[in-house]
Amino acid sequence: MASDYRTPTYIYKIVPASSPPPEPLPDALPVSELDHNDGFIHLSTSLQVSRTLGRYFSNVDSVYILRIQYKNVEKDIRWEDPKGKNPSGIGEENSFPHLYNGFHLGKKEVNSVQQWSNGTEGWETAIRRAEADGWFKY
Repeated sequence: MASDYRTPTYIYKIVPASSPPPEPLPDALPVSELDHNDGFIHLSTSLQVSRTLGRYFSNVDSVYILRIQYKNVEKDIRWEDPKGKNPSGIGEENSFPHLYNGFHLGKKEVNSVQQWSNGTEGWETAIRRAEADGWFKY
């Protein structure tokens, strides 16, 4: 599926458990330092979440995964490399969905939240469980 360049149904925001999203979700969640500095909200497709977790969250015990229905934010998404450069096509390798909407990611955009634990197999157990439940999909 790595060469599956089609429009996703969902895209995902990874939030460390040290900064849990409030319940109920507000209109706009707090913005991470990385997102603020880069000028957009970093998101991933289901095909990219495993790599993102491994690269940036390998030493974290738990994260929240925020699921966003792509069609609801599509007009504000740019597909770019991780630093927000080199625009490219939807779903291409090393092309990430970046949200440019004034940092508004909250109850209108997020349709579901799960907490995942980094187990003995790394993040793969949480990913497989969410896929089996039908929650985590492209």
